Amino acid sequence: LGQMTDLIYAEKDLVQSLKEYIRAEENKLSQIKSWAEKMDALTSKSASDPEGYLAHPVNAYKLVKRLNTDWLELENLVLQDTTNGFIANLTIQRQFFPTEEDETGAAKALMRLQDTYKLDPETLSRGNLPGTKYRSYLTVGDCFGMGKTAYNDGDYYHTVLWMEQALKQHDEGEDTTVSKVEILDYLSYAVFQFGDLHRAMELTRRLISLDSTHERAGSNLRYFEKLLEKEREEKSNKTMTTTEPVVQSGAYERPLDYLPERDIYEALCRGEGVKMTPRRQKRLFCRYHDGNRNPHLLIAPFKEEDEWDSPHIVRYYDVMSDEEIEKIKQLAKPRLARATVRDPKTGVLTVASYRVSKSSWLEEDDDPVVAKVNQRMQQITGLTVKTAELLQVANYGMGGQYEPHFDFSRKDEPDAFKRLGTGNRVATFLNYMSDVEAGGATVFPDFGAAIWPKKGTAVFWYNLFRSGEGDYRTRHAACPVLVGCKWVSNKWFHERGNEFLRPCGRTEVD
Repeated sequence: LGQMTDLIYAEKDLVQSLKEYIRAEENKLSQIKSWAEKMDALTSKSASDPEGYLAHPVNAYKLVKRLNTDWLELENLVLQDTTNGFIANLTIQRQFFPTEEDETGAAKALMRLQDTYKLDPETLSRGNLPGTKYRSYLTVGDCFGMGKTAYNDGDYYHTVLWMEQALKQHDEGEDTTVSKVEILDYLSYAVFQFGDLHRAMELTRRLISLDSTHERAGSNLRYFEKLLEKEREEKSNKTMTTTEPVVQSGAYERPLDYLPERDIYEALCRGEGVKMTPRRQKRLFCRYHDGNRNPHLLIAPFKEEDEWDSPHIVRYYDVMSDEEIEKIKQLAKPRLARATVRDPKTGVLTVASYRVSKSSWLEEDDDPVVAKVNQRMQQITGLTVKTAELLQVANYGMGGQYEPHFDFSRKDEPDAFKRLGTGNRVATFLNYMSDVEAGGATVFPDFGAAIWPKKGTAVFWYNLFRSGEGDYRTRHAACPVLVGCKWVSNKWFHERGNEFLRPCGRTEVD
């Protein structure tokens, strides 16, 4: 969303340009209309008595003049192109417009929110979301577009959901250019893909009743009837395999995907399944933190609060001021690019559907505020920033997320940070630079923790045990942003340089 705000102003500028074009067209049409009315009155008079009219020499002169000069001027007025300014502006602005890939990504983001937060299409279509300042609605055309995006992606589960919503709003009488035939065409085929033959036939028959000349629907119906006849002949019920969705009264189950902890992860995003028992909560405290008597923090210690006991996760308050946050956002905005992940097999950085955000990296030389924030993180943690990675700033917009992942490199990817020469990522310091109206939590599926963004605060945890072994419990995720714009910045501290600041323990799990 950080960069999308510029599109709002671009669209506003285009509207002004369009209104100027309309004014120019209206002025042109007004002149033409005035000329037509004047000539209509004149020709009615002259045509009633042509000879008598032309007997007056002035009338004869004016007729010649009109046909030789005035009508030519009118022709030039009619041919005058008033679109130049608007088209030129549109051409300039178009280079910054979203692409087809962006539109597809936005549709998939809505579906991701739909799944993660268990929102039915009706809720999304009516814009009934928590914490929103503005109401917005999806039209039949919008719902149809969502369904088409899913269909083109081979995602028949969401195709059914959105085509049904489009059909529902169409049946309710909503004005639209999308026909029921188009909707039923997609819906019947998607239903068939779920093995629901009876419903596919019912929808296809409804389509044919609206358009008896629809060739594909006719051939589909004949094919469905043959399949049904074959089923009857065999007199056996079709056995659903474990990989196939289960049909339950027209409702279809969401297919399984690549993420093993999908259900736990999404439940935590909704605030469900958090394993913070009262007994465990009693072990959590808040305190003033002076960084082990760091001289800079003795007079002004930070407020530290336990978020989790094991692994130990803490939150610090008032880590960054509003002015510092705005400055860092201002520095990061021009450099924001689609966030990448490292392919564990090839080591190459690439974009991935499980990480949807934009990020940039800031160096201390970019602005004194970056150096100041880095120094502060060093004072709080007691770790050195000399071997840490640059400050990463990330912006999560519509449906922005980072599915469960480890910050440290595992044994099967030993070369992940080899080029840095600073060892593995020992700890993560995460600054929240905005509040989020709904969604956007940081969750830990392994032990059931959920930490919600709060502007100006930061959370900190160790990714490695003192032995250098990875703490696999720290697998975490950034939940999709449901409503709002999430800004974070983070610092990854590395092993080298911290050998004596965080010395080894006596056992593997110290």
